[in-house]
Amino acid sequence: MKYGKQAQTALDRLDMSLGKLRTLVKNGKTADALYFMEKGDLKDKFEELQNIITISQVGQLGARGTKNTGTL
Repeated sequence: MKYGKQAQTALDRLDMSLGKLRTLVKNGKTADALYFMEKGDLKDKFEELQNIITISQVGQLGARGTKNTGTL
């Protein structure tokens, strides 16, 4: 369940950043919007979500994640 909460929190933060981006575009602040996407908060929030997803797919233990259990 912890993964689900982390993913949802990251999605909520990304959604808020998209709202900020929408406001910048709506107000005609194209340069600010480009910076926001390429080097600002939106980029950070997207990377945060991407990292959560990547970590969840790597290093899983158990029946599906273990290739060689050896002698138990």
